[in-house]
Amino acid sequence: IKLVNRLPKLADVVYHNKLGSQLDRVGRVKEIAQLVLKLSPYLTTGDSTIHANIDNAASLLKADLLTDMVGEFPELQGIMGRRYAQEEGWPDEVAFAIEDHYKPKSSGDSLPREGVGVVVALADKLETLVGLFGVGQRPSGDKDPYALRRHALGVVRLLVEKQLAPNLNDLLKGTVLIFGDLIEDKSDDVSEFVFDRFSSYLKDLGYLANEIDAVLSLKPQRLYEVSKHLEAVRAFSALPEAQSLAAANKRIGNILKKSDAVDAAYSKQHFVELAEMVLANVMEQVIPLARAEFDNRDYTASLKCLAALREPVDTFFDQVMVNADDPLVRANRLGLLATLHREMNRVADLSKLAS
Repeated sequence: IKLVNRLPKLADVVYHNKLGSQLDRVGRVKEIAQLVLKLSPYLTTGDSTIHANIDNAASLLKADLLTDMVGEFPELQGIMGRRYAQEEGWPDEVAFAIEDHYKPKSSGDSLPREGVGVVVALADKLETLVGLFGVGQRPSGDKDPYALRRHALGVVRLLVEKQLAPNLNDLLKGTVLIFGDLIEDKSDDVSEFVFDRFSSYLKDLGYLANEIDAVLSLKPQRLYEVSKHLEAVRAFSALPEAQSLAAANKRIGNILKKSDAVDAAYSKQHFVELAEMVLANVMEQVIPLARAEFDNRDYTASLKCLAALREPVDTFFDQVMVNADDPLVRANRLGLLATLHREMNRVADLSKLAS
């Protein structure tokens, strides 16, 4: 009995009483896999068969659950699917994907071998996380019957270690749409859950808690670039200007929190003190340089550009009363600080580095 001939019987295998059968699940994984591919167009470069291979692999992922071998030895799920697929003449990319879509099974486990396996493994984990969160099955305490923590770590490792480019939020929102009315949109909760696993993953790699907090607090959506942000933060922390600027950034953040909504805009004609004019002039020199380095993804160089702001920022706080009596002057100073705060927090929230 070929794998493809077993597929109709997956309709009789309940996945979850609110999410339907394993056949329903397979249909969603196929759509999510194509979503992953759409958001990672570079994966298709020079490979005209990848769409078909992903569709075939996603269709066959769960077929071996119906075989007597896996029924007798459940730990062989995926492994037997790969063996059967190879015996039936499916391409190795499809066969390996059937086995590898369960990977990584633990923090130290290997990742899928081929691009097709990477895509369907990610799709399978997204389907599980978004679907089960959407029907209220978020883990609580030590209870995690669906191994959602492992699935979230798997999403992190696949996106980071395989350097996949998709925006995490786009993946989660797109997956929610594929479920339709079956679930509630809990993508924000899933994102928080994934970032929590990401934080633990980065700690295991040796990054410091304040470095991780500085970067992840901004919820960067391209997870594979986070290591570059962390290295930039580490390099910035070694600068003599780092602590002063981190403390200033924290102070600015506290000032802005206590104010009503502030636009990141200001006008030099409303400046009164020399120190605010000097700060604005230095910002207009430094910020374009920092932004250009950021756009070039040289985050270390971007943060190092900010070192030139230390002296004018310190002088500003020594000589300028932000909450001036004149509402126009006060609003203008807050706009200047909001502009500075926005630019200082492009790579990371530097206030997290203040000791």
